[in-house]
Amino acid sequence: MTTAYLKLSLIASLLALAGCSSAPSQPKINQLHNEVGKLSKEMRQLTRQASALEQQGHLNSGTAQGAWLLPLANTGVILKSQAGDLKLSLSHVQSEANGTRATLDIRATGDATLPSFSAEVEWGELDSATGQPLSISSMSQKIEVASTLLPRSQVSVPLRLSNLSPEQLGYVRVHDVVVTPPAAAVSMP
Repeated sequence: MTTAYLKLSLIASLLALAGCSSAPSQPKINQLHNEVGKLSKEMRQLTRQASALEQQGHLNSGTAQGAWLLPLANTGVILKSQAGDLKLSLSHVQSEANGTRATLDIRATGDATLPSFSAEVEWGELDSATGQPLSISSMSQKIEVASTLLPRSQVSVPLRLSNLSPEQLGYVRVHDVVVTPPAAAVSMP
């Protein structure tokens, strides 16, 4: 964020200098205006991301019942679960015909191999006034990670988050992680 502030300050200074010169070049002034516009857009995006990151931290600090991911925060979270510590993040959030498609990246954070597990994934909108999840419009699905997760390895689980566009998608919550028992060996007579 500091780099963007420095760039914005530099561009503002250049605009001020361009205004002081006796014969400013119109193409240079237009270029500077374009740069200021781009930097202003970047600053708005960084401000939205910082606000979402703060909200994500607030949601995760108030519960031990899962992990909240806000797509705008674009930052992973740690979920302490029955299977072990998992670092969760969202990637490739895109629009599709019936809502949103995304990838839930799950990484084993410790030095131990994690067993296969299942979890509930809930998604929905955030109240625009309070920033709190709107449970009335939430939906959920069960996911399964069928193989063990080696230390510091990652698995990507595709998600289909129906009924909400990426712009409407306020949160994804992962909870109720349950270790899947190993398949019983079948003995032949």
